[in-house]
Amino acid sequence: MTRYLLRRVGQGVFVLWAAWTISFFILYLLPSDPAALIAARGGEADTVDPALLEQLRAQYGLDRPVRVQYVTALLAALRLDFGQSYASGGPAMDVVAGVLPSTIQLAAVALVLGVALGALLAVATVLPRAAWLRQLVSTLPPVGVALPTFWVGLILLQVFSFRLGLFPAMGDDGVASLVLPAVTLAVPVAAGLAQVLSRSLREALGEPYVETARAKGASRLRVQLGHALRNAALPAFTMLGLTVGGLLGGTVVTETVFSRAGLGRLAVTAVNSQDIPVVQAIVVVSALVFVTVTLVVDLVYPLIDPRIAVRAPALAA
Repeated sequence: MTRYLLRRVGQGVFVLWAAWTISFFILYLLPSDPAALIAARGGEADTVDPALLEQLRAQYGLDRPVRVQYVTALLAALRLDFGQSYASGGPAMDVVAGVLPSTIQLAAVALVLGVALGALLAVATVLPRAAWLRQLVSTLPPVGVALPTFWVGLILLQVFSFRLGLFPAMGDDGVASLVLPAVTLAVPVAAGLAQVLSRSLREALGEPYVETARAKGASRLRVQLGHALRNAALPAFTMLGLTVGGLLGGTVVTETVFSRAGLGRLAVTAVNSQDIPVVQAIVVVSALVFVTVTLVVDLVYPLIDPRIAVRAPALAA
C-alpha cells in the first residue's frame, strides 16, 4: 500500500510539473511583449521608451534564452514564487491567494448541493413504483448535462433576482449572494452524478445479493438505499476528482456572470491582460487542487469498498 501511495504522489507531482511546463511554453509563444505590458502599466504600450523596455527585459530576465528562463522560473515555482503580476505589480501568488477563499467557498457549497441533488435524482429513478414517474425523472439528468452553465446562471438571475428580487444579482457580500452562483454550478454536477449513479443503481438492483436481501424480508426501501446504493455509489465517488475539476472550470463562467471576485474571474482578467505570472499561478493552484482531491479519493476508496485494500498491494507490486 505504501508503494502504491508513493506512486500516486509521484504521478501527482508529474501532473503539476506538466501543467506548469505546458502553460509556460504556451504563454512564451504569445506574440505580446511582457516588458511592454509591465512598462505600460497604467498607460499605453506604444508610448513606452525603448530604452526602458530593454532595462525591464534585463531586470526580469526576459532577454535570456528560453531554456534559462524555464529553469529559473521552475526553480522559483517550486517555492511558489511565480514572479510579479504585470497588472498590479505585487506577487502573483498573493493575487491568487486573495481571491482563492471566495472560489473555495463557492465550489464547496456547489459540490454539497450537487452531490445531494444528484443522489436524490438517482434514487428517484428507481424508488417510485410508477414506471411513468421513474421514466420522467430519468430524463432530467441528461437535460441538466446539456444545459450551458452561463444559460442556467442567466435564467436564475432573470427569475430570482430581477423578477422576484429574492437574491442579489451580483457581488459576493453575504450568504444571499452565494445562493444563485452555487446553484448554477451545482446543476451540471448533480446531472452528471445522477446519470452515473442511476445507471449503477439499476445494475446493482439486479445483483444476487439484492435478491438475497429481499428473501430475508428486507423492505424495498432498505434494499434500495441500504444495500444497492452503497455499492452503486462507487463509480459516482470515482468521479469526484473530475467533478472538482469541472467546478473550478465552471467558476470562470459563473463568477463572470454574477460579478464575483474569485479564481475564475481572475483567470479571465489575467488572460485578457496577458498577465503571465498570475496565469501560471492559477494553473498550478488549480492543478494542485485536482491532484489533492484525486489522491484523497484514492485513499478513501478502500474504506467504501474493502476489496480495493486487498487488491492495492498487488497493483503496486
